Amino acid sequence: MPTRKKTKIVATLGPATSKKETLKAMIEAGVDVFRINFSHADYEDVAERVKMIRELNEELEANTAILADLQGPKLRVGVMGGEAIVAPGDEVTFATGEPFEGTAERVYMNYKNFPRDVKPGERVLLDDGKLIFEVKSTNGEDEVVATVIQGGPLKSKKGVNLPNTDISLPALTKKDIKDAIFAIGLQVDWMALSFVRHSQDLIDLQELIKEHSDHKIPIVAKIEKPEAVENIDKIVTYCDGLMVARGDLGVEVPAHEVPLIQKKLVLRAKKARIPVIIATQMMETMITSLTPTRAEVNDVANSVMDGADAVMLSGETSVGNYPVQVIEKMASIVSSVEGSSLIKVPQTPPHIRTKRYITKAVCYHAALMANEIEAKAIST
Repeated sequence: MPTRKKTKIVATLGPATSKKETLKAMIEAGVDVFRINFSHADYEDVAERVKMIRELNEELEANTAILADLQGPKLRVGVMGGEAIVAPGDEVTFATGEPFEGTAERVYMNYKNFPRDVKPGERVLLDDGKLIFEVKSTNGEDEVVATVIQGGPLKSKKGVNLPNTDISLPALTKKDIKDAIFAIGLQVDWMALSFVRHSQDLIDLQELIKEHSDHKIPIVAKIEKPEAVENIDKIVTYCDGLMVARGDLGVEVPAHEVPLIQKKLVLRAKKARIPVIIATQMMETMITSLTPTRAEVNDVANSVMDGADAVMLSGETSVGNYPVQVIEKMASIVSSVEGSSLIKVPQTPPHIRTKRYITKAVCYHAALMANEIEAKAIST
C-alpha cells in the first residue's frame, strides 16, 4: 500500500464505488479520504459505505478518513414542461411560490427570497453558466423579469448562480442541519460547508457540532463565492481547512480569474497553517477514458507544486468508469512531483495566536530543523 506520497487524495463516493472490493482497491491505490456528497446522498446507502470503509481500515491497517460534504444553499429552477429554448433578447419571468411546470416564458425558482434579493442589472446564471440572464425588474415579492443575454435550452432542476447578488439564504440550510446531525452520528472525520460567505457561517456549524458531538469535528470551508474570497482573512480564522471549489467558483467569477484566486487561497491557507484541497475537473477525462489529457496531468502536478495539501476527484470516482485507475494515475503524478527541488512552498512562522498556536509553532520549528539537517524522520 502506498505510504510515501505526502499530498492526500480525496475521492468522492457514488454509484461507481458501491462495492467493497472497489473501495479496497482504491485505498490500496492511494486514497486518503472518501468524500460523501450530501447533495445526492441516501442515508441508508451512506451508512453502509461508512461501515465498509471502517472495516477496510481495520483489515488494511489504514487510516482512510471520511469527509461529509454538506450541500449548502443550492438554488435551482423547477421542472420544465417539455423542451424550452430561449434566445438573446427574450424575456423570461422567474416566479417563486408554489412549484409549477416551466415554459420558455415563465420558470419556477426554488428560492422564495429571490425577488427581494436581486436588483435590476444583476446577472442570473443557469446550468453552470451556460445560460445568462440580466435582471430587468422585480416586484420584490414573487416575480423577477430577466432578459436573456446568452441563450440555449432551459432544462429541469438546473443550478442557479447569482454572482452579483448578496443572497439572504444562510449557508447552513434545514437540509444541511439534518445531514450534519446524521453525519455526526456516523462519527465522520471531517465536515465541509458549501457556499461559505462569512465567518458566521462556520460559527453556526461549529455550534451545531458542539451540540450533537462529544468531540471536535474539523470543518473545511468551501470557497466558491466572490464574497468568500473577499472575506478569506476572517474565514481562515474559523475553519480547519479550505477547499478551492473551482466548479461554482468558475461560474461566480470569470473563469480566467480562477487560477490566480487558486494560488492566492493556497498561499493564505499556508500562512494560516491549515490544509487546502484543490477540487473540480482535475482528471475529468478519466470519467470515460483510461488516459488523462496532458493539461489534466499538468493541473494536478502544478497544484502539488503550488503547495496543495490534497487534490480531489469528483465525477471521476463517483460515476466514472475507472475509479481505481484514476487513483493510480493521480498517485503516480503526485509522487513524481513531490520530490522536485522546483517546489518552493513558503515557510513562514505561525503568527495567529489561536488555541493551537503553540502546537503550530512546535511543528513549524521541528519541520525547519528537519529540513536543515536533512532528517529522514521526526520522532514524537
